[in-house]
Amino acid sequence: MKIAIINGPNLNLLGKREHTIYGHSDFESFFVDLKNKFKQVEFYYYQSNVEGELINNIQELGFSYDGIILNAGGYTHTSVAIADAISAIKTPVIEVHISNIFAREEYRHISLIASKCKGSISGFGLKSYVLAVESFLE
Repeated sequence: MKIAIINGPNLNLLGKREHTIYGHSDFESFFVDLKNKFKQVEFYYYQSNVEGELINNIQELGFSYDGIILNAGGYTHTSVAIADAISAIKTPVIEVHISNIFAREEYRHISLIASKCKGSISGFGLKSYVLAVESFLE
């Protein structure tokens, strides 16, 4: 099984930013652990702070992967273009968030991508990604 993880803006700063919200772990270390936990999965990882680069990546992978785990970061709440990219591909997408977006600022309660995704997982820290992988494996 081939699963891509695509992270959006500011997620390159995990382990450095807002520890009370995002914890102390960087994503690269977590990604190594994830690959060791799910050896049967061929993982691909991509992160960008640029909306168009995220869209290009979704389109490039969206016809050849078994699943995409997408943490669009702040673009979750603003990007019609990312929602359209998800609609245009065949690969199922699971929206993930490290924090519980519904326990944060009101503008974060709206996800423009959720209705285009197979499902959404938020609020479980980095375990949100683990739960997404497990859902693809079921």
